Amino acid sequence: MLGLAAWPVLALDAPKGKVLLSISGRIGAAGGQADFDLAMLDALPQHSFTTSTPWFKAPRKFSGPLLRDVLAAVGAKGPLLHAVALNNYKVEIPAEDAATYTVLLATRMDDKTMPVREKGPLFIIYPYDSSADLRSERFYSRSAWQLRKIEVK
Repeated sequence: MLGLAAWPVLALDAPKGKVLLSISGRIGAAGGQADFDLAMLDALPQHSFTTSTPWFKAPRKFSGPLLRDVLAAVGAKGPLLHAVALNNYKVEIPAEDAATYTVLLATRMDDKTMPVREKGPLFIIYPYDSSADLRSERFYSRSAWQLRKIEVK
């Protein structure tokens, strides 16, 4: 089990803009749910990498907060993340991935926010080019685009 409980819980303000992501389940946030708008996600430390993916012909630059930083902000305490996309795609992601890999909760692709038709507004993306192990269906299937919800189990 990942030691997510050791991460400090940040005080989260109420979203002022459109809610892009709701996180619920085994978290430290009051009421068991935390909502994020784009400004809140942008307020977290930002990271970027360029990687090849099976969904685009050329490598793309992705940027946004690390998934582990988003989980830390809500005080996530569980070993499993149940991610749900706008199109109702669902995938189970081991929380350990967030600590082991530089997994982004991408808010931007090629320095532009992503509309829904371009896999946005949020995309869980792994740095596939950093390791041959990541270039597999096991990890590709965990890259939920059009992400809307995460339940920490």
